Amino acid sequence: MMEFDYRKALEEIPHRPGVYQYWDANGELIYIGKAKDLKNRVSSYFVKAGLLNGKTRVLVRKIKRITFTIVDTEIDAWLLENSLIKKHQPRYNVMLKDDKTYPWIVIKNERFPRVFPTRKYIKDGSKYFGPYASVGMMNAVMETIRELYPLRTCNLALSPENISKGKFKVCLEYQIGNCKGPCEGYQSEENYEQNLNDIRDILNGKIGVVIKRLKDQLDEAVAKLNFEYAHYLKSKLDLLGRYQSKSTVVSSSITNVDVFSIASDRSYAFVNYLKVVNGVIIQTQTVELKKRLDESDEELLSLAIPEIRSRFNSTSKELIVPFTIDIEADNLKFTVPKQGEKKSLLDLSLKNVLYFKKERLNQYEKLNPEFKTERVLKQMQQDLRMNVLPRHIECFDNSNFQGKYPVSAVVVFKDAKPSKKDYRHFNVKTVEGPNDFATMEEAVHRRYRRLLDEGQSLPQLIVIDGGKGQLSAALKSLKLLGIDKQVTIIGIAKRLEEIYYPGDQYPMYLDKKSETLKIIQHLRDEAHRFGITFHRKQRSLKTFRTELENIPGIGRTSAEKLLKTFKSVKRIREATDDELQTVLSGRQVQAVRSYFHGA
Repeated sequence: MMEFDYRKALEEIPHRPGVYQYWDANGELIYIGKAKDLKNRVSSYFVKAGLLNGKTRVLVRKIKRITFTIVDTEIDAWLLENSLIKKHQPRYNVMLKDDKTYPWIVIKNERFPRVFPTRKYIKDGSKYFGPYASVGMMNAVMETIRELYPLRTCNLALSPENISKGKFKVCLEYQIGNCKGPCEGYQSEENYEQNLNDIRDILNGKIGVVIKRLKDQLDEAVAKLNFEYAHYLKSKLDLLGRYQSKSTVVSSSITNVDVFSIASDRSYAFVNYLKVVNGVIIQTQTVELKKRLDESDEELLSLAIPEIRSRFNSTSKELIVPFTIDIEADNLKFTVPKQGEKKSLLDLSLKNVLYFKKERLNQYEKLNPEFKTERVLKQMQQDLRMNVLPRHIECFDNSNFQGKYPVSAVVVFKDAKPSKKDYRHFNVKTVEGPNDFATMEEAVHRRYRRLLDEGQSLPQLIVIDGGKGQLSAALKSLKLLGIDKQVTIIGIAKRLEEIYYPGDQYPMYLDKKSETLKIIQHLRDEAHRFGITFHRKQRSLKTFRTELENIPGIGRTSAEKLLKTFKSVKRIREATDDELQTVLSGRQVQAVRSYFHGA
């Protein structure tokens, strides 16, 4: 197969805004992108190949043909890219997850129009409002509308001819006050249309306009001494006021804006959208994106914005965003607020997207535990500045009692979980007295000398319970074994949970709530628990053995046999002569008996 000559392909690409497409050897479209300058953007994939991440390098290796489309402005490239991605769904492009049909409220295109919820968007001249992020939100709006305005719910053909001929009779809805009976001519089309004007304003977020209109009608009714009608209008005002108090009111000065925020991890991104009209948030939605090439938040948000605006039929000219988006458009204004009401709106959107991200990732992790493992390990790799995932981690801890009975323990975590069958402990052999550094040096050397001798794999991360001194002692053993460049080693100091690296003068501090720190703390605590348990056992055995060695005729070997058989001094004291004779000679049995009876 001929090698792809990207230099020749670049010669044909101009310095113009547009959209580029990458094709593989099978003629399949694998990636679509936009650019303010096509030539600079496309050439960056090949000229700076060494700086690309792994996934993008794989993409570049598969490119066998490049095509492009020139447009007049960058905003045109923005919109064209989005439409082409939705049409072709290339393998390496981010895809917006949209696995359901959202609910709308429709004012039907008919005489005496009905107002009802629907999930089908039909282009028949009807007016649709939405889509709404949840059925609950939509039902709350519909309930308010039905309480305020009696509307017909039947699907009768209410033409003037049919009404004048008396073809229809009022139904139960008329009897209970939910409809004013236009089917029999009890309500005029003009009066019905007045109600619809109010409903349109409410659905567009113009609640203040409707309230002012009702107040004017109320004043007029009072002036005419029509107190019954005035009471009716007052009840509608109260109901509309309660509905307005439940709406998220921002500021009447913010008339028509879209608000976007984004939260992401290594595999997924989530974009929240708020629609604000006349100071009220009338729509909200969060969409999910699956990353393909480790795209930045700026790239993801610039992709999501046109899709969301198209989905919600937004015509807002101002977009509030968390950071500058590299898009120049004459008819759009991007605002990155630093304070004030617009900043509060952005903070509200961010709070929503972070909550959605947390809930969605929790769902994924419950259904697929491996997903959580990969996410946590990738986060640890990033936080600890490692080149590989820390799938195999080992942690060392020392224990002693006033310098006596020194022991070391190593615990093993695989895929961020304890692997207890791999735990090991060491009786210190070469250290005399309370020397924690020398004890650590011996334990680390013995551990990895054995792994190397047995041909076992080394861990990717070693955690030392202690500060600079313990870390330096452990590193000395790794250098002696020649593996100090093959593993990452860190120390964790208990006082402020500082993370130390070899050669770094200052410690690193992880977020106290980070999962990386929690796993390191779990490792440290598990090593301490395992080590102290072994230490207490050894101290107890040595204490008991020392007591038994005080018996005339009982040496170290006989004492160890007794403890191994009977487990404790108490059981030895209570044992019968026959039981003792299974371990000791007759003379030794008599000595043990005399010792304890004498005691």
